[in-house]
Amino acid sequence: MQSKRYSPDLTPSWKKQRPAPEVAAEPDLVVEEVTSGFCGAVIRCEKTAQGPTVTLEDRFGKHRVFPMEPRGFLLEGKVVTLVRPQSAPAPSGPARTASGSLAVPGARARVARAGRIYVEGRHDAELVERVWGDDLRIEGVVVEYLEGIDDLPAIVHSFSPGPDARLGVLVDHLVPGSKESRIAAGVTGDHALVVGHPYIDIWEAVKPSSVGIPAWPSVPHGQDWKTGVCRALGWPENTGAAWQRILSCVHSYKDLEPALLGRVEELIDFVTVGGGA
Repeated sequence: MQSKRYSPDLTPSWKKQRPAPEVAAEPDLVVEEVTSGFCGAVIRCEKTAQGPTVTLEDRFGKHRVFPMEPRGFLLEGKVVTLVRPQSAPAPSGPARTASGSLAVPGARARVARAGRIYVEGRHDAELVERVWGDDLRIEGVVVEYLEGIDDLPAIVHSFSPGPDARLGVLVDHLVPGSKESRIAAGVTGDHALVVGHPYIDIWEAVKPSSVGIPAWPSVPHGQDWKTGVCRALGWPENTGAAWQRILSCVHSYKDLEPALLGRVEELIDFVTVGGGA
């Protein structure tokens, strides 16, 4: 008489989950995370020490990062397992720069225009370069670092802006009635334009969701803002390292607040319209 062989797995077949189909997490693929219900388009996949993750962007521009766990997502209402793409997908349309402009393959930097853009603050200048650098090189616009707005009247006088040598300036935290606003008004003219963003520091111009925080902390008046932010977020009080962490989260214009985007685009348009090489 033959003995019956039993499987070590005694789970009833009707309770066993079938393997979910694997789907490559290609950019712009829209999925829903099963636990939270967060629905968004794939922005990027990253390899971490804890395993691969996927970043989704919802229709409001909010970003969330999720582990790519088995049966972790819904695609058109069906459970799937997201996996990292095997290779970079071929672009489905014209390539774009970080600012969202159409990229020009093989384009060389244009001979520098006489016009210039000055940016107050080293971090501000680095952010402008990261997002608009390709555009500015093609347009032949040089960005100069402005250490402080107090130096601006002398710079404008020395530069002598004109029809073919326009000057654009981006300053920090430009609010009505301030000393900065009076200096800006004193140098603005037909061929010189000074604009400013409303943020206490350029860090605030980066969307909190892109940095992975719910919001930028409120720092008590009289306390160094950057140091206060590091303390509130539990980061080491090294503002240089903190800025590099923030800057690494900026991949395109989508990671920046509209109030900064509009001001930089305004300056680029002002300097390039009617200017010669």
